[in-house]
Amino acid sequence: MKSRSSAPGKVILFGEHFVVYGSKAILCAINRRTVVSAQTTQDRIISIKSDVGSLSSDIETELVEIPTELRPLFYLAKKITQTHSHEGVTINVESEIPPGIGLGSSSACCVAGASAISALFEKPDRDKILKLAIEAEKTIHQNSSGADCTVCLHGGMMTYSKREGFERLGSVPGFKLVVANSNLEHSTGKMVSGVKMFQEENKAEFLEMCNMQDGLTERALDMIEKNDLVGLGACIEKNQKILEAIGVSNEKLRIMINMVNKTSFGSKITGAGGGGCTFALCDDTNVQATKHRLNQENIECFSAEIDLKGLDTF
Repeated sequence: MKSRSSAPGKVILFGEHFVVYGSKAILCAINRRTVVSAQTTQDRIISIKSDVGSLSSDIETELVEIPTELRPLFYLAKKITQTHSHEGVTINVESEIPPGIGLGSSSACCVAGASAISALFEKPDRDKILKLAIEAEKTIHQNSSGADCTVCLHGGMMTYSKREGFERLGSVPGFKLVVANSNLEHSTGKMVSGVKMFQEENKAEFLEMCNMQDGLTERALDMIEKNDLVGLGACIEKNQKILEAIGVSNEKLRIMINMVNKTSFGSKITGAGGGGCTFALCDDTNVQATKHRLNQENIECFSAEIDLKGLDTF
């Protein structure tokens, strides 16, 4: 028995870090995908092959013994096969999403993996797949909200907050993104801890920033509904200034952002910061000029559009 599924990556447009403190975030799926293929075997061995590593291990192996980057897929294979049969599974991962740069590579892998492995034994149920994917992601990101997996599964654009949960946006503006990779190593945990320290040492200032972020996100949602890319770009630039104020940007990221602010509608970091990626808001009139500006400085980049399909099983 064989099956294949794919899921898109994602970009956080607004609200990273502040979402931890109750603010609303805006996310979108992008048309860069991870494909997971799965096949049953008779040897009770879980085998995984991917760009981030490979393994072949007995199904009874404890999760803590599995390399961190392969733990989510091993978790999924072990849980699903123990529920449905005594067979093993061979898993192959092909991804267009670079790992470890804040574009949802692990979330896309968890969603596609949960779907592909589940499909070996039963017709996949999207709610169950999402639950499994979030469980798998928590084997490496313990405090994951599930927002990344949710947007990777459903596609399109959505908001997330701790109080209101997830809400998919009905209107999808006609923008493109130019995503640029800083190639700087960074630690999400270190960035989150740094913001927490800033919050504890500057409580009144941080509360004011949260209020600013809330107002900015609501304005951005209005701009998205109106497809006002100039207004949305101005919101993006203001969000970047707030992120710089809490210490998650750096000189290289600022240089990359300033480099494309004149060719795009606006640019900011996406994700934890400290490294990883920036994105620039564009449309057909300026996407090539923005890519060219980055290429002139030998900065790795690519253009992306909103992925509306989400999880695809075939």
